[in-house]
Amino acid sequence: MYSVVGCSACSNLWIVDGNPKTTQCSRCRKRRQFRKLKKFAESDDEDHAREVRASMLANRQGHGDAFAELDSFAEMNSQVEHAGMDDEEFLDRSGIDTEEVSAAEKRSRGENTSKSKKQVVLDALSTFDRPEESEIVAYAYERGVSRDYVEAALEKLVHRGEVSESRGRYRRI
Repeated sequence: MYSVVGCSACSNLWIVDGNPKTTQCSRCRKRRQFRKLKKFAESDDEDHAREVRASMLANRQGHGDAFAELDSFAEMNSQVEHAGMDDEEFLDRSGIDTEEVSAAEKRSRGENTSKSKKQVVLDALSTFDRPEESEIVAYAYERGVSRDYVEAALEKLVHRGEVSESRGRYRRI
């Protein structure tokens, strides 16, 4: 149940979902018991509650007639989805190669997003035989982990004794 309620202190109108014990005015932040608030409208449909609130605000400002000519919130939402251009079209028109952007996005997400950054660094150490830092950085970069993170992680792992470093080469202990 959605209720359109008003604040007696600042005259703000807002929508409350459900039947909470208290609610707070979004403008003046005063907290009140929900049951004591004046409910201007109640509806099971959030869009209907939004329309009632918007209509009340428009009438307060003397724009009730203009508001009456507008479509419903649901109709306007469907129109918004089809208005303008999508991200790919925007990038194309801006002269940006969308395939390159897509590849960069995949790199930033990594092959397995469930792995932590630290685990990616440890995987690099396990994958290569005594890799140099540049090899670990390249491996991690392909999986969305930054050079700065790799350098800091290697330093911590060496300090903790989990990894050894000798002549610029690393190995797990």
